[in-house]
Amino acid sequence: MHNMKKFILTLFVLSLVGTTAHAQTVDTLLTKKLPDAPGKEIQVITVNYAPGAVDAIHRHDAHVVVYVLEGEVEMQVRGGTLQRLGPGQVFYESPEDVHTVGRNASKTKPAKFIVFFIKNEGAPILIPAH
Repeated sequence: MHNMKKFILTLFVLSLVGTTAHAQTVDTLLTKKLPDAPGKEIQVITVNYAPGAVDAIHRHDAHVVVYVLEGEVEMQVRGGTLQRLGPGQVFYESPEDVHTVGRNASKTKPAKFIVFFIKNEGAPILIPAH
């Protein structure tokens, strides 16, 4: 199971890097089954964006909350408003949302955020979309 999580995270990082020459790093902090919600789990990761980093269009099939720790990021879901977020600000995505914009707002400074997922047990945290 641990190897599967590493594989999924590797796919996540590769899908993010696919649209940019700038790297992102992803670290898993916690994966825990939710006993009050059978079949569901919470997963918490950190994402470090290099200056100018850009995500590929994707979705999560999960409830997702992004909390910005450092720098500024821009986030948008299909049909939503582009949001520029700084430290202490949050962004929410529903399981139906398609994440069309995810990027570091700066070309010179890194950004870091933490992501909380509530999803089906063992489900991937990222699904490529168009």
